[in-house]
Amino acid sequence: MGIRVIKTAVAALVAIYAAHMLGVANPLSAGILAIMGVDTTRWRGIRAVLARFGASMFGLLFASALFEFIGFHIWVLAIYILLAYPILARTGLKDGIITGSVIVFHLFAAGEVTKYALLTELELLVLGLGSATLFNLAYMPREQETLTTLRVRTEESFSAIFRRLSEHLRDPGVVWSGEEMLYAEKAIEQGIEVARRARENRLIPQDEPWQLYFEMRRQQFESIGLMMESIAFVSSRVPQAEQLSVLFDRLTDDVKSDYYEGETERMLDRLESSFKGMPLPATRDEFEIRAALFQLSRELRRFLNIAGRSKKRKSTSAQAIIQ
Repeated sequence: MGIRVIKTAVAALVAIYAAHMLGVANPLSAGILAIMGVDTTRWRGIRAVLARFGASMFGLLFASALFEFIGFHIWVLAIYILLAYPILARTGLKDGIITGSVIVFHLFAAGEVTKYALLTELELLVLGLGSATLFNLAYMPREQETLTTLRVRTEESFSAIFRRLSEHLRDPGVVWSGEEMLYAEKAIEQGIEVARRARENRLIPQDEPWQLYFEMRRQQFESIGLMMESIAFVSSRVPQAEQLSVLFDRLTDDVKSDYYEGETERMLDRLESSFKGMPLPATRDEFEIRAALFQLSRELRRFLNIAGRSKKRKSTSAQAIIQ
């Protein structure tokens, strides 16, 4: 049973009892409005409640005018829907269409537009949506443990990917299913979604370190995909591939670090310098492999640059991106 279900049940119960104790007519309607108001994050809940309250007030006034001028006929409700729904959608209040309809239909059931009837609907709105807002603000689950787990899963997948790439560079005959890529992509996308929820649960908006972290990993994941395309052209053993495999061996550990040391990038600099001093390819096959490895080294540098921009340098290790 999710926390949202529990909060919805308690919020509906509180709204119904509050309406009953205050003597508001049809207290069950307050419970229905509370159910509609409970959401997954604090800020999303606040925005939704404001939209629902605004749409309900508009619907209440607009429907009251229709009922007063035309009368309480069932077909008037169809006119209300045809006219009010497009207006609410265009004014950014579409999230409140259903809530507003509940209030309008409830007024229609009363059969009269009086101060008492309008006040009753307003009281139900305040109690129902107010109860939902109270529980939206009171408690939201902490996502720290989930985010930490997704981070570990992402880094373990990256490490396994680099290990596989290193093996292929040393022996092009190695067969790899690529399942680690699927695991990494799933963990990254889940991490971005959970980090977004964590940010929306902050009452004071601020940058979410976890969101920055998983966005960095998403960029690196795209870079890894391009590396794999280059490595696929390596069909035989060459010295340059052997040397590049050493860098991927190092990345299996570097990818798990909070800090950017820059040693892998310096190794890549030295490796690229040594490539320039090597004899030119003697065959077309060797030329194609060397070209693929050159593209691989460029993409590897982009991967490292992403880490360099997003992670703290070793000299400032006390200020790691994730404490």
